[in-house]
Amino acid sequence: MNMAGIFSADGWLNTFISGINNILWTYILVAVLIACAILFTIKTRGVQFRMIGEMIRLLGDSTKKTHEKHVSSFEAFAVSIASRVGTGNLAGVATAIAVGGPGAIFWMWIIALLGSATAFVESTLAQLYKRKTTGSYIGGPAYYMMYGLKKPWMARLYAVLITATFCMAYISIQSNTICGAMQEAFGIEPWVMGLLLVLFSTLCIFGGINRIAKISSIFVPVMAVLYVLLAVVIIAMNIRLLPSVFKIIFENAFGFQQFAGGTFGAMMMTGIKRGLFSNEAGEGSAACAASIADVSHPVKQGLVQALSVFTDTLLICSCTAFIILLSGVYTNPDLNGIQLTQNALLSEVGKVGPAFVALAIFMFAFSSIIGNYTYGEMNVKFLTKKRGWLFFVRVMNGIVMVMFGALASLDLVWSLGDLFMGCITLCNLYAIVRLHPLAVSLLKDYVKQKRAGIKSPEYHNEEFEAWKP
Repeated sequence: MNMAGIFSADGWLNTFISGINNILWTYILVAVLIACAILFTIKTRGVQFRMIGEMIRLLGDSTKKTHEKHVSSFEAFAVSIASRVGTGNLAGVATAIAVGGPGAIFWMWIIALLGSATAFVESTLAQLYKRKTTGSYIGGPAYYMMYGLKKPWMARLYAVLITATFCMAYISIQSNTICGAMQEAFGIEPWVMGLLLVLFSTLCIFGGINRIAKISSIFVPVMAVLYVLLAVVIIAMNIRLLPSVFKIIFENAFGFQQFAGGTFGAMMMTGIKRGLFSNEAGEGSAACAASIADVSHPVKQGLVQALSVFTDTLLICSCTAFIILLSGVYTNPDLNGIQLTQNALLSEVGKVGPAFVALAIFMFAFSSIIGNYTYGEMNVKFLTKKRGWLFFVRVMNGIVMVMFGALASLDLVWSLGDLFMGCITLCNLYAIVRLHPLAVSLLKDYVKQKRAGIKSPEYHNEEFEAWKP
């Protein structure tokens, strides 16, 4: 059997998965995602907008971290950003523009603005239902499905799905993008880069969750700041063109050509898919990261994780979009994925551009590889206490899927990611729609304490024990 043919963009495997994705995303997920985001925005009275100042303040909050082994609010924020900030920000945005046109960026913004309320709800619930383990906390959707919804079967299903999604499908996307960037910039063969990634990821993954949190809290702010600074410089160099960039985005988002040509739905779907892949609001994955923080009130981490959606999509994804649209190279039909971003920078800052993107995507995507593994480890521990399964997931994550991503086509790894992303999102959205009244009640309790002059609100379990979904 021709393995190269199976893993290619036009192979039967990619054709089959793409067909399922078209049905899943066109008729179900886009509508459900938007409906849930609007529901949570209304129920929380726009928490993502009215409490943004509190979100920023909480990043430096350390009032509850009472044990040196526990993960701080900022470190949990960094783990979730490590997973969010990756190929979705550089390659995913480029793919959205290449497939859906500039108007797809508008829908990325919309899903971030509304979806941050979804992130708040799922992360608050994850904090509420977390469990203490040796030296740290653990939690996420599987836990609030088990202890909140009282549905063990759904909890186990989600745990399996998220482990497969992040430790297999998403890892292959990160690896594929790194290898593509390195080949474009330095001529390194994908299989060589794949072997190097296997070595680096294995060293980090076998260090455990706390080591990943420490690495992420250093890595992520540095790489994000450097990338944003580069984007600011490029935008400043082309400041006169910025109004025309916004005009292109909005015209394409609501343009007559898109409606007449029947491409509006594809554009909207592409923007929302790539936005969700980037910011993860609704998947439940960031809720896993939220659960490990040691904070005095569940709402604190819910607010911090809502802020991470803004950081990811409205800041870093927008930087990539502006770079690509300012360069004009997005009109080249032969460019897609990370190569589109690299060529955009090549036209703006010269030969240093592709090299810079290659190094940036290595840091962005590599942090996502180790961040993604965190979610898998949490859910494997939920499913079983047998360490053999944890070792199996580490091998699949750090070796098998890293190499698969290095050798497979761009279209195949993204199709695989979209399929698994859709499955875990539907499962998680059902749970948080059922449980969201509790998150809203916790938010009211937090605001009430703040208004009473309590600087650091605390959660009192007895007030919520009688609540049932």
